[in-house]
Amino acid sequence: MTHMFEGVGVALTTPFVNNEVDYDALRRHVTFLLENNAQAIIVNGTTAESPTLNDEEKEHVLETVVNLVNKQVPVIAGTGTNNTEKSIQASVRARQLGADAVMLITPYYNKTNQRGLVQHFETIANAVELPVVLYNVPSRTNMTIEPETVETLSQNKYIVALKDATNDFDYFEEVKKRVNQDEFAIYSGNDDNVVDFYKRGGNGVISVIANVIPKEFQHLYDAKQDGDTMAKAFEPIGRLLDALSVDVNPIPIKTLTAYEGFGSYELRLPLVPLEENDRQTLEQAYETFKAGEK
Repeated sequence: MTHMFEGVGVALTTPFVNNEVDYDALRRHVTFLLENNAQAIIVNGTTAESPTLNDEEKEHVLETVVNLVNKQVPVIAGTGTNNTEKSIQASVRARQLGADAVMLITPYYNKTNQRGLVQHFETIANAVELPVVLYNVPSRTNMTIEPETVETLSQNKYIVALKDATNDFDYFEEVKKRVNQDEFAIYSGNDDNVVDFYKRGGNGVISVIANVIPKEFQHLYDAKQDGDTMAKAFEPIGRLLDALSVDVNPIPIKTLTAYEGFGSYELRLPLVPLEENDRQTLEQAYETFKAGEK
């Protein structure tokens, strides 16, 4: 089996202070993740507020993470856009900075068809010559990589995984039938479905909540051979995830990363912080979770 990682990859947040990237907080956060069993770190994705980061910031964030991780786990850079040439440029730069792989979202706004998706992804993959994770998140892009298209793309030697954020198990099962799972990994993009996802043969998750509970979330994957143990371990996490659903990602998770000391609770517009009562409710739910883990 040649998957990049098994279990929990963390969709890393970007800490800010006075609207600038807080690199000291970033280093503390990544160190915490490495010390608490994160299996991969995904940089400059949706959770990182990447649309509001300029190119220089994206490169400096990636370089900071790559240097700190120092090959302990894979570092996967989010480099996909709705512009194929720009995605190539970002992906090649990520390779130069030491990324182990890139993650490519489907084109958005200027949507294409399935033939266009094949050409878009393969053109980037062949240019960058790094492992590629496809990112299927129709709730944000209004564009789906159909199972037949995943099958076609999986035959490209560089395209090695799918982040499936559809939360559609019919889709998952169809994809699973069409790919060689010894060589092509399927990762959930939804923290709340991991118990069923693992039971059905998923290879892991690219997770938001693992920004603050990487060890506990990896434990679920490690317990997947015992479904009852995994389901029981998920119950308190599920309650925390319910509290985290108070607003759109990454607004709530940055409450918790700030609570843990990984930067101030600051976002860039168009994202705005939680109302104070919602923030207090979420922090209380997190405190309850942490107390139960002691």
